[in-house]
Amino acid sequence: MQFVDEFCSPGLAKGLVEAINGLVDRVDRVDRMDKKIVLMEVCGTHTVSIFRHGIRNLLAPSIRLVSGPGCPVCVTDAWDIDSALWLSMQKDVILATFGDMIRVPGSQAQKGEGANSLERQRVGGADIRVVYSVLDALDIARNNPTKRVVFLGIGFETTAPSIALGIRLAKEQGLDNFFVYSCHKLIPPAMKALLESGEVRIDGFICPGHVSTIIGAKPYEFIAEQYHIPCVITGFEPVDILQAILMLVKARDRARIGGQCPPYNKDQARVEIQYSRAVKPEGNVVAQQILAEVFEPTDAAWRGIGVIPDSGLKIRQEYSQFDANMAFEIPQTHIETNLSGCICGKILRGIAVPLDCSLFGKGCSPEEPIGACMVSSEGTCAAYYKYVRYE
Repeated sequence: MQFVDEFCSPGLAKGLVEAINGLVDRVDRVDRMDKKIVLMEVCGTHTVSIFRHGIRNLLAPSIRLVSGPGCPVCVTDAWDIDSALWLSMQKDVILATFGDMIRVPGSQAQKGEGANSLERQRVGGADIRVVYSVLDALDIARNNPTKRVVFLGIGFETTAPSIALGIRLAKEQGLDNFFVYSCHKLIPPAMKALLESGEVRIDGFICPGHVSTIIGAKPYEFIAEQYHIPCVITGFEPVDILQAILMLVKARDRARIGGQCPPYNKDQARVEIQYSRAVKPEGNVVAQQILAEVFEPTDAAWRGIGVIPDSGLKIRQEYSQFDANMAFEIPQTHIETNLSGCICGKILRGIAVPLDCSLFGKGCSPEEPIGACMVSSEGTCAAYYKYVRYE
């Protein structure tokens, strides 16, 4: 296959669905198994694609697809939003951010008006600008030499290398009024945290294609080796996702033949690459080098999950003059988020779905989001609102 259209082929999709359901039905009949096969995708783009193409409704009832913490906007902790809000209020500061972050709720507003956001802060007069890349933020810094420009750096391993490159460019060009507040997150530590929590049973991971183009397959190997859970790195078209599901179901069949049920043993659990047209086993070595030059792992707080060791990125000492945490005395006080009834945290951990939330489709909608999962188009609540709420 050479073209994206081929990965949307109805004929190929139908054949994969029949293969998946046929294999599941055969195994269930032979072994009299009625336990759900729980597969978790940890990428917001996968979540949206699964709903948009109606994949859940095509699969056997015993296959359960669960969304994990795969939306970088959704997992940005209220503490970090509070810090961004504080930075935007400082004298002669321009805060630059990606558009989705504008409406993400922080903690309680100082005047007790509910959860605050950068959008509300901008209406109040703060100089907050939406940019499409870190290069836009660098341009703002060049064009406003008397201002301090703070870029709110969010995203997983996919976007972090470009922001690392932006910091390196700022050093090369001598931009001493440019800073980054890093909220970057790393996916594999979050996957480990979910497994360690024991809150949800996971029989297989649908691993993120975008992230894996950077990090490759090796960072997931501990999941197969230590937890004996198979992983498949996949693309985003319906044939991609269905093929990944078939590969995971086949892993279950291998375990059945070996006399095992999940968790599988180390010989039956593997890390496989379905998205071979974009992902190499070693990943993008150049991007990894840039990332390691500018950033280093650090503990990070995830919304609804808590602090996960070595799951974030902080700016290394060699580039510390561009670290907003070093340039500003950001208050360390944290006001607990007060979003009565919101279950975004449970949804991000895969132990609840948006339909379980009393606010879903009522007080909380994409137009008036209360929780972070409803803000981004890749958020699980936003996907449910668009594709599932009428089911």
